[in-house]
Amino acid sequence: MNPKKKNLNFLKATSQMSLATFLSRILGLIREQVFAYFFGAGQMTDAFQVAFRIPNVFRDLFAEGVMSTALISVFTQTRLKQGTRRAWRVAGLVLRSLFLIVSGMALLGILLSPFLIDLYAHSYRLVSWKFHLTLRMTRFMFLFFPCIALAAAFMGILNACQVFFLPAFASGLFNLTLIGVGVFFVFLFQKFESQWGIYPIEGMVFGVLAGGLVQAFSQLPALYRAGYFWPEKNKDDPPWYRDSDLKKIFKLMLPGMIGFVAAQLSILVNTNLAIMDGSGAVSWLHYAFRLLQFPIGVFGVSLANVTLPLVCQHWVNQDQDQFREAITRSLKMSFAVSLPCTFGLIFLGSDVIALIFQYGKFSLQDTRATAWALGMYAIGLSASIVVKLLVSVYYALGNIKIPIISSILAISIMVGFNLFFFPLLGYGGLALGSSVAALGSASLLLGYIPTFFSRYQLSFSFTPIMKSFFAYLFLSFFMGLCFFFTRPILEQLWIQIGWVGEMGTSKIIIRRVGTLGIFMVEGMFLYYGGAKILRLEEMNALLEMLKRKI
Repeated sequence: MNPKKKNLNFLKATSQMSLATFLSRILGLIREQVFAYFFGAGQMTDAFQVAFRIPNVFRDLFAEGVMSTALISVFTQTRLKQGTRRAWRVAGLVLRSLFLIVSGMALLGILLSPFLIDLYAHSYRLVSWKFHLTLRMTRFMFLFFPCIALAAAFMGILNACQVFFLPAFASGLFNLTLIGVGVFFVFLFQKFESQWGIYPIEGMVFGVLAGGLVQAFSQLPALYRAGYFWPEKNKDDPPWYRDSDLKKIFKLMLPGMIGFVAAQLSILVNTNLAIMDGSGAVSWLHYAFRLLQFPIGVFGVSLANVTLPLVCQHWVNQDQDQFREAITRSLKMSFAVSLPCTFGLIFLGSDVIALIFQYGKFSLQDTRATAWALGMYAIGLSASIVVKLLVSVYYALGNIKIPIISSILAISIMVGFNLFFFPLLGYGGLALGSSVAALGSASLLLGYIPTFFSRYQLSFSFTPIMKSFFAYLFLSFFMGLCFFFTRPILEQLWIQIGWVGEMGTSKIIIRRVGTLGIFMVEGMFLYYGGAKILRLEEMNALLEMLKRKI
């Protein structure tokens, strides 16, 4: 294929995934808005978050890359070496065996739900109604697990067939369905709460189940269009339990399971510590983490998707200079995007949270508490994007040992840091622990690059990367300081207009949008102007990317 055409295909695929991811993240924020409006950040919301987290712990194993990566690799190799018929048989075996395994795990989870709640939230036993509410929601939401596992398998197969937009947007359909179905049942349960002995928040559980079904089966038409069929077994096909390709997929998943087990240990520790910090802490951390995931999901995933095919292409072509340049340029762009986001979230976190969440039962206290957690999380934003970027590079080059080591290192740092600093910083220390862990993981991944290059008699210089990092760090910090000194001026402006104190909802929204709008215009002017003065070339590339997305 013509190299130009290949690049266009890569850019098209990346654009599709970026757009779908962006839309999904927006719908995810709307979902959190709905939760905040109806339930705030109290005990019921905490109960829901724990109930949702317990069956959802396996998402890292099935839906966040481990299973999908193994399936894509084996499916693609089988199709190229053994033909289409054999590849679709392997896909069918994966879907069938996966459904049986996760259904059994879901049934086991339903039976063991009381034990699991004791494990993740033992203090809930002290509040009888909260424990039984969490128990009911946990058991129902275990039915969601098979759906999310199938959705991940469908996504892997479709990506291997060069279908990207719908699988990436399927999580957006999940959020959309959850909102619609969940809100309907919330209103229904509010009406019959005393008569049926049910809490309104349990209506959101039905939204989760409906969303899982939609996320999985919305991909089926595309799967059949891609050519999926179940070929009849012939004499050359081994029994399913002896199929070598099926065994290969599960063997490839084993290294990822090590990181998965370690990750669940950190979640277990963090959840129990957050619950010890009182009512609302689990929800504050959850809302802050969801906001942090927006720039990571949109910018981090986009950069990783752009870098992955370029690095592979230059590595296969043995174009050493371009290979080195692709990594350097991607790291510079990650700093150009993540550092201003970091200082923006630190200085403007309360404004963003108030605009998105502070309605209904989500109070000013909830906004301030969530902003504190968001500021702690934001410290590790740049490191998190660098980790996402470099992990894709290491996997593309066939090195999975270093990413796994970095993952275990990060989790060990997080658990140790949280246990030590939680008594001093409370739930904010848990968010800061995540940031410190991301910094440790990023340091390992970056530090190993020269060693990796030396194996192939290549050199790698960090000088241009560090120059870029400190330049963007200075600009971002200066921008944050300007935000700090601009805030009193804006507050005086609203006082003169008379939009303070008791106001209607429309005026509150206009004021919040106006405040953030002024800060954003100021920040873009300062940041872009400073980058032009310092001649930082990545800004032009980012503007071009923005134009293409629009």
